[in-house]
Amino acid sequence: MGELATEKHVQYILSVEKRKDSFESVVMEHLRMNGAYWGLTALYLLGKLDTVDVDEVVSWLMSCLHESGGFGGNVGHDPHILYTLSAVQVLALFDKLDVIDVDKVTNYPFRVLSMFSYIAICCLSILHRLDKIDVEKAVKYILSCKNMDGGFGCTPGGESHAGQIFCCVGALAITGSLDLVDKDLLGWWLCERQVKSGGLNGRPEKLPDVCYSWWVLSSLTMIDRVHWISKEKLIKFILDCQDTENGGISDRPDDAVDVFHTFFGVAGLSLLEYPGLKPIDPAYALPVDVINRIFFTK
Repeated sequence: MGELATEKHVQYILSVEKRKDSFESVVMEHLRMNGAYWGLTALYLLGKLDTVDVDEVVSWLMSCLHESGGFGGNVGHDPHILYTLSAVQVLALFDKLDVIDVDKVTNYPFRVLSMFSYIAICCLSILHRLDKIDVEKAVKYILSCKNMDGGFGCTPGGESHAGQIFCCVGALAITGSLDLVDKDLLGWWLCERQVKSGGLNGRPEKLPDVCYSWWVLSSLTMIDRVHWISKEKLIKFILDCQDTENGGISDRPDDAVDVFHTFFGVAGLSLLEYPGLKPIDPAYALPVDVINRIFFTK
């Protein structure tokens, strides 16, 4: 089994920001806020967050804030709840949540809760504003998306999918409602996502993808069923998806790398307790010590 090319991945993540004329940068312009979250969180897990200029990042981030309280995906782009969560997560990484008007920002995700339950619940929780919503009703809606196979769909009756399962299980974990999940049935569905290569897919008969090393593994971690899959095979699959010469991680071996899969590959390895990586919280998708700072220090 190979090793994680940490320094190469750090160089790759830092280079993505500098290559503004590259194809990757152009097609990701509208979701640069998400890219900042993926890249910066990966750097944190790798122990290399000190390689970026905090003030520069925070200044750019605040320039994406709208009067509505929501953040855009980049300067001049419309606000969206997903970008708002990424902005809050980045500020949490740097311990800079005090630069925003929390009441104003939390009014934004509150208004669109029914469409993006996990994102809103996660954002409000990080900002200590979960009391702004009816948590019981939110949990009831999430549970209505549960299927007979143990998984969850995007809406009631929707097909079970690993990404949506993370959103539902993560929201239930944050709201202290995991006791309402059939952990054995859900665990069976999730562990069936591991294919012969060791990688995980998002639903039956699909190809494995490094990003599901997060979506599936985080859910298994939250319901305490990680031991139902082969950790060693999954680690090998993720490491096989590395570009060991130029850095970055791809969806599958020999494909082109991107910052999205680089983050989820590193995050998956963190959940697998790969040596040298900081631990990540499976519900909030932020480093454990950041979550501890938010909730357990004054």
